[in-house]
Amino acid sequence: MTTGSVLAFDLLAAIVAAAGWLGAGATAVAGRRRAATAVGAAALAATLARAATTILLARAGWWFAAEKVVIAGPLLLAAVLVAGPRLLRPAPVPFLFAGYALTAGLLVTVLHGYPVSAGAGLLAVAGVAGATAVTWRFLGSGPVPRTAVVVAVAALVAGTGAAATAGAVPGVPHAHQHRDVLPVGEPTQRFTLTAGTAVVPAGDRDVAAWAFNGQVPGPQLTATAGDVLEVTLRNRDIGRGVTLHWHGYDVPNSQDGVPGVTQDVVLPGQEFVYRFRADRAGTYWYHTHAASDVGVRMGLYGVLVIHPKPVIGVDVTVPVHTLAGVPLPEPVVQPVAAGDPVRLRLINTDDTTHRYALAGAPFRVAAIDGSDLRGPAPLSETAVLIPAGGRYDLAFAAPGTPVALYVDGRMAWSSGPVSAATGGWPVLDPLTYGTAEPLPWSRYDREFTLVLDRGVDLRGLLPRYAHTVNGAADPDIPSQVVRPGEIVELRIVNRSLVVHPWHLHGHHVLVLSRDGRPATGSPLWLDSFDVRPGEVWEVAFRADNPGMWANHCHNLPHADAGMTLHLIYA
Repeated sequence: MTTGSVLAFDLLAAIVAAAGWLGAGATAVAGRRRAATAVGAAALAATLARAATTILLARAGWWFAAEKVVIAGPLLLAAVLVAGPRLLRPAPVPFLFAGYALTAGLLVTVLHGYPVSAGAGLLAVAGVAGATAVTWRFLGSGPVPRTAVVVAVAALVAGTGAAATAGAVPGVPHAHQHRDVLPVGEPTQRFTLTAGTAVVPAGDRDVAAWAFNGQVPGPQLTATAGDVLEVTLRNRDIGRGVTLHWHGYDVPNSQDGVPGVTQDVVLPGQEFVYRFRADRAGTYWYHTHAASDVGVRMGLYGVLVIHPKPVIGVDVTVPVHTLAGVPLPEPVVQPVAAGDPVRLRLINTDDTTHRYALAGAPFRVAAIDGSDLRGPAPLSETAVLIPAGGRYDLAFAAPGTPVALYVDGRMAWSSGPVSAATGGWPVLDPLTYGTAEPLPWSRYDREFTLVLDRGVDLRGLLPRYAHTVNGAADPDIPSQVVRPGEIVELRIVNRSLVVHPWHLHGHHVLVLSRDGRPATGSPLWLDSFDVRPGEVWEVAFRADNPGMWANHCHNLPHADAGMTLHLIYA
């Protein structure tokens, strides 16, 4: 059982236990003693199950169990001590007290999450004591015990004070400007991208989109290693503004395209010129970073390919996207001569993971996220999972028979008619693929831990249920401060129940381990990687690209809902 499945089972057990105790109390109020005993016994079993899941989660890491041990655990114990002895002699108030206690523990997990706080614990106690006192009075059990009233009031006052004094951290400074250290020279490749509303074909219908140069995806930008690219971005009529972020290409900070951090948003009628040297061959893509959760989904994205010298064989890009519910690209049939070397550049521009399978020929995963792999072995009947924002390059020699690429079971590219069932194929684990080599560093100068969760964010004008990092949401997440030349270790913990594809701008990170198991394959230098529920990733990078950089979940609605912070060079 994975930590992610334990997290899901723990939540289910908490819901069943709380509902069970409340149901047992309601049944006891109705005078149905046998039914109350039966429901209470089931609630007790679910309560003990949650105690077991809490122990398992604590063994997996304190991040997963902190509030369960410190807050929900004592409430759970109180519920068992008060309600357990009354199973054979059902009584409404003890059963309802247990229900309130289990509900409070559940709400702390769901609404507050990580990290544990005194304010959350005190407010939970206040809620349980207050609800019990009201129930006691409502059921006519006699005068409300003063102890319950005193505990409820004291915990409410103290908990509110603790929550109010927690305070917000300093926000990210705006209008940040970072002067590039070296000029890049005169452009050798010039492109113009005009963003605007458009109607474009998607499947068997036309859909409204936001597009670069009237097409989705935007024009493919192709260069040769060593070229200096100049890209002029113009905004015709996108009211929320646009920018260009070069996803996975580690440009100088001023060219990164993050509004409010590296540049101002480009509004209708305005333009912005990007210029950088394309000295790193590989597969990348570009997209707007202004209102990106909407803009990318609506079509403001395209492909950036930097070729080595010379280009050999057949080179195909497959940017996978979902536009207005229609999967792109449309299936393409491209005949390939037997023996020709083929490189398929697979790009996931969506917010969620896609499954890719190549049928008809053995292949190698030649590169991931623009970085070549060391010693990639041939693979057959093996699928690959590509996270949001990620890229895999598959290389193979064309056989004399057709080959086809399937994405989530749908054919996206082929060299001829192919029929294959790929759904049962095993999935490649990139951490064990290829030939290992020693780590480039023997020490780490700085360490950060990011715990990903969900919770209520109270720091804004209106409360919101946000995707959080270390208990806070953008713009109140403390920035990571590093110094040039430092080796930085980054630990990313996902205690939520959804996948978070993580993306650090301006740097590629080297994967050290996942769930405590070291990476044993080719060195993996990634810029986008899926942190699944319950997983703990450890990665590292050299702080060698000064500036202020976004560091966020690339499920872009998650980023918009708070899961964004910044890396700042001191």
